[in-house]
Amino acid sequence: MNVNVVLLLFFSVIGLIVFFFVGSAFSLWMQALISGARVGLLNIVFMRFRKVPPKLIVESKIMAVKAGIEIRSDDLESHFLAGGNVLRVVQALIAADKANIPLPFKRAAAIDLAGRNVLEAVQMSVNPKVIETPRVAAMAKDGIQLTAITRVTVRANIDRLVGGAGEETVLARVGEGIVTTIGSATNHKQVLENPDSISKRVLEKGLDAGTAFEILSIDIADVDVGKNIGAELETDRAEADKKIAQAKAEERRAMAIAAEQEMMAKVQEMRAKVVEAEAQIPMAMAESFRSGNLGIMDYYKMKNIMADTKMRDSLGNGENPMDSKSK
Repeated sequence: MNVNVVLLLFFSVIGLIVFFFVGSAFSLWMQALISGARVGLLNIVFMRFRKVPPKLIVESKIMAVKAGIEIRSDDLESHFLAGGNVLRVVQALIAADKANIPLPFKRAAAIDLAGRNVLEAVQMSVNPKVIETPRVAAMAKDGIQLTAITRVTVRANIDRLVGGAGEETVLARVGEGIVTTIGSATNHKQVLENPDSISKRVLEKGLDAGTAFEILSIDIADVDVGKNIGAELETDRAEADKKIAQAKAEERRAMAIAAEQEMMAKVQEMRAKVVEAEAQIPMAMAESFRSGNLGIMDYYKMKNIMADTKMRDSLGNGENPMDSKSK
């Protein structure tokens, strides 16, 4: 008796579990069947065990079938398990089909798994997007700075969405083209008179190569005259030359002062030698007196000659000899 009760409870639990899974999947199966989407009942049941939301898969497939697009439920499941956005991919496929844009499911799934918004890309293919560049400054050959703002109209290129560069690359290339075009102009007036020459030359460079976009047009929104960079550079160069000349002059002055100090030191050295030589004269005279080479009359005669020489020097300088004697 106890065994029968246990078996009855066991089968009751099994029946409830089966009823829960089958019953919840039955409504989705009927919805898919009525809508013309072929999704097996057991497949819907086993989706729960594969941790795939059956409602999302069934509704996405119904949406695709109603739009005339055939997608296998296994492909939708595998895309979900890979971390993709199933609903967005299906919506992108429907939008591309309505716009006559060839977009297979595998490519749409690859774009979605690459981290790009495939629905937004399809919408951008239908409705191009306008990107405004920041203000770009460049200098013409006459030294005048010009600043320009451009609006770039781009359309998404579905074939290059995977592996193609983004908006930042397009903006950088457009900015580079503007700088090159303005920089090659002879003077800034040419650019101001024909601003469309910037967009024409930039478009000729094929800036959309390797990007996920196709550039439709580049329009100049604003061109302003900036600073006179050439004059500022010349001023800075002249100021730098002035400082260099001043530094060289200061160097020459320092060298001259050093040379002067050196000459003064040499003069002092020579004077010291003269004083030293003069100090040796009395000793030489005393030695001459002792050795008999110099007599007393010779000494007085030498003193008279020295006095006469001193008087002559005084007369030559316009001095009074009596004043020199009083001194």
